[in-house]
Amino acid sequence: MTSGRLPVHDGELFFDENGAGQPLVLLHGASLDHRMWDGQVDAFVRAGYRVIRYDARGHGQSSTPVADYAPHDDLLALLKGLEISRACLVGLAHGARTAVDFALTHPDAVDMLVLASPGVSGMQLSDPAILTLLQHQAAAAQARDADAYVEYFLRAWVDGPHRSPEQVDDTVRQRCQRMAMDMLREHASASGTPRELGATERLAELVAPVLVLVGDLDSSDVHDVAARIEADAQVAASAVIPGTGHTLPMEQAAAFNAAVVTFLERAALLR
Repeated sequence: MTSGRLPVHDGELFFDENGAGQPLVLLHGASLDHRMWDGQVDAFVRAGYRVIRYDARGHGQSSTPVADYAPHDDLLALLKGLEISRACLVGLAHGARTAVDFALTHPDAVDMLVLASPGVSGMQLSDPAILTLLQHQAAAAQARDADAYVEYFLRAWVDGPHRSPEQVDDTVRQRCQRMAMDMLREHASASGTPRELGATERLAELVAPVLVLVGDLDSSDVHDVAARIEADAQVAASAVIPGTGHTLPMEQAAAFNAAVVTFLERAALLR
């Protein structure tokens, strides 16, 4: 494994990479970092990929935002710094959101897309259970209660609307809690706003083959977005992974890894 930092506008991104072959970039979810992909790296390296993980700005070991920035521009800077002209992108949640924005902005740089528990820039949340939890999280932020803030994050995006904390793998929950607390501790001074495309109305412009993966216990909003991506993207497939919620690569790593590798191998034959 090699690791390092690459410059971006007003900061730098931490990354690591393993293996050799076609570049495969892993984009983590909001409040998490590159460590969420620990259960994927070895499997994807064995499948013949050069696996690159990185921490988005304001997460993990990357820079704290000091001004407005575009996450998809940061990804472009990372690829240029690593001398990668084309890559497969695998994103979870907010990472999927960045991957879609990047694919719309730089279609020639994307071989294939895997969008897990996807978000899309411009989407509006409507699931009542999630909205209530996010209101509690916002109140915790206002009160500067870090423990409560992280707990409501876990309730919304790890447990989800259909499970209690006791029904979720405790190891997964603890890993997510650790990453979210690290984010708050290291990036509490963050300023600026991420600039996004508003991709909701542009999904038909996605030309790279897309696989959409969702957990059956995720929120209705995520299922709605997944269905829209599959319907609108030019070449798309989807699958539902049972017994899991929003953090499906962590909860069901073996099923997730198998679905991703199978899709990438089949999609490569069509290109």
